[in-house]
Amino acid sequence: MRILSRITLIASLFLAVILSLPAFAATSYSANRDANSAVPGTLNYVEGQANIGSDTLNAHSVGSATLADGQTLETRNGKAEILLTPGVFLRVDGNSAVQMVSSSITNTEVKLEQGRAMVEVAEIHDQNRLRVNEDGMETQLMKKGVYEFDADKQQVLVFDGNADVQDGDRTVSVKGGHKVDLADNGELKSHSFNKDEYKKSDLYQWSSLRTSYLAEANVDAARVYVADGYYGPGWVGSGWYWAPGFGGYTYIPADGILYSPFGWGFYSPLVVYRSPLFYGYGYRPGFYGYTGPGFVGQYRGPVVVHNAPAVRGGPVFRSAPVERGGFARGGNFAHGGFGGAGQVSGIHR
Repeated sequence: MRILSRITLIASLFLAVILSLPAFAATSYSANRDANSAVPGTLNYVEGQANIGSDTLNAHSVGSATLADGQTLETRNGKAEILLTPGVFLRVDGNSAVQMVSSSITNTEVKLEQGRAMVEVAEIHDQNRLRVNEDGMETQLMKKGVYEFDADKQQVLVFDGNADVQDGDRTVSVKGGHKVDLADNGELKSHSFNKDEYKKSDLYQWSSLRTSYLAEANVDAARVYVADGYYGPGWVGSGWYWAPGFGGYTYIPADGILYSPFGWGFYSPLVVYRSPLFYGYGYRPGFYGYTGPGFVGQYRGPVVVHNAPAVRGGPVFRSAPVERGGFARGGNFAHGGFGGAGQVSGIHR
């Protein structure tokens, strides 16, 4: 009888701890940053040496430092990521300088003064006027895509998407796989370039890696909004949302799955809610071994299992630690399937 009482007591304590996790998650989420509070110009990542005016940037500046109109962000031996309109990332290479000309959400313009910068447009609307000024010439980004600007070589490169480069009354449309040499004294012309060769550059590789991290952060943040107010602050639609486990903002679309130009998936809470597996805080009766912050209800939303053998034919995992930050890849578990072991990452198509 005594043994049974002790077991009951231990089980009650364990259940109390487990049930307190959602509230703890919500409190921690709110304490770090207000959801959906990022504005164009918000610093989202920095490494190495960078500054805005006389203010030195570091990890503590992420989410709080903002590049305001007229201010310039400078990097030396480092890189930085700035949020523009929701779904648009500005990534500044080392030894570069970018000035914010206009931070309006409907009229967003930056000026590349030195070095290189890359803009990833994961989502753009007709109301967004998104422009990059380089060497006195203006480039308007028209579609979802990846765009690179090089002030030293005076080039605009379009990996994917479409842009209009304007010099006075001259305008040239540049599609994916083409570039414009701004230093050309003749008529502005669009020339093809070897995308595969340029994709080997450090800036391109770093930008792709940053997007993969943001995709993982998206899965982590999207599950916070599944219950709309129970696991965290209320979801108000597409926009930038703070992901506390990643120390920065990520993008959450309004509905469905949005794939970035680099191929990484960003999920809406609506998709997470309807998915067959849910990654959240709590426990799932019927699972064996430690699940950690794992399973709630009837398998709603994405789940991540790291090096965990899956039982084929049914969603049962034995001694399967659950990791944060994305879907498993590898074996038959890749892209949301069951079976096999996997490594943690975001979904890539």
